Amino acid sequence: MHIRPMTRENARAIQAWTYEAPYDFYNQDPSAEGLDELMTYHAIHDDEGLFGFYCLGPYAQVPNPTYAYDAIHLDIGLGMRPDRTGKGQGRSFVETVLGAAEREEKPLRLTVAAFNERAIHLYEQVGFRQVAAFIKGQTNFIVMVR
Repeated sequence: MHIRPMTRENARAIQAWTYEAPYDFYNQDPSAEGLDELMTYHAIHDDEGLFGFYCLGPYAQVPNPTYAYDAIHLDIGLGMRPDRTGKGQGRSFVETVLGAAEREEKPLRLTVAAFNERAIHLYEQVGFRQVAAFIKGQTNFIVMVR
């Protein structure tokens, strides 16, 4: 897997991704604001093209009224192309992202929807542990650190 700068073409493709329930929570409504935000992310490609994306820092945080994010940790946000999920490629993808994030030399943190047991299991396998939880709207979230 290769990290590349985000392009508008990649960002538009990501906005068009459609996940099946319950992962449809991650579907994006195409918008200029969303496109601008995605342009601050990084794209990950493999031999078949765009595989996923990630971001580091505040864009990876989930604003909420109860959990206060600190500056000690580096936040990670990531997503895989829907047709590539559930096929045993997640660990390689996450390890690619972690390799880039670890260059910042800060403890790592991510926030994941609690229903996403598949992702939580993977994050635990690569060394993350749950440290907090909160609710935003109708969704429970888990905060994990490594």
